[in-house]
Amino acid sequence: MTIAKFQGGDVVTMSSQEIAELVSARHDSVKRTIERLVEKRTISQPPLVDGPKSGNGVVVQEYLVNKRDSFVVVAQLSPEFTAALVDRWQALEEQSGRPMTQAEITAANANHLVAVERQQREQQVALERIETRVAKVEQVRYLDAMPAGFESMTSIRARINLRHGIPQWVINAVMRDIPGSPLPFAMVRSKHADDGGQPYAIWPKADITRRFDRFVGECIFVTAERATHPDIEQGRFKLRLRTSA
Repeated sequence: MTIAKFQGGDVVTMSSQEIAELVSARHDSVKRTIERLVEKRTISQPPLVDGPKSGNGVVVQEYLVNKRDSFVVVAQLSPEFTAALVDRWQALEEQSGRPMTQAEITAANANHLVAVERQQREQQVALERIETRVAKVEQVRYLDAMPAGFESMTSIRARINLRHGIPQWVINAVMRDIPGSPLPFAMVRSKHADDGGQPYAIWPKADITRRFDRFVGECIFVTAERATHPDIEQGRFKLRLRTSA
């Protein structure tokens, strides 16, 4: 249970770790279910905080889910555990009725400050990454034709999908959003510029092949054809072992 006392009063939430224990599921599976439901706007975005240390001393991050949303999550994972969830919420609410100790207040406020500081760090890192990319993009050269051994984004999507079975939205994320996204080598002027045609970016084909081979090597298969990656927040996506060059 988590009880947080801030300006808005007492807020009782259930952690994703507790939900995992209730339904006998892996915690990472519960977190992915929560993230998918948030993406679909079925539930609200719960705060992500540091949970208790695991047996090897690693701090595992967990979501703090409100009462209504916890029922939705459990219904997705294992509907037969609804009764256990009701019993657990009753115990949580009974316990939250007592005044918080000074130690609990201190711990709750400390957790809040840690979450705020982490968010600020992440925002600063993201801003610095964007500024760096913008500065480098401004230095990109313009060519009249695409040299041999290079390819456009359209070609990358088709080739990488054929090579690894990765869907287009994941290819876009690897190329543009996640850490290590490759910058364009150059921009190629359109042959139809006089008619409004826009320049398009190109990348070295060999570099893109290595980038996606490395990305696939970092993926974790959760089924025979679906995997996850630490930098892809949307959850599982299609992926197959490489069968063609």
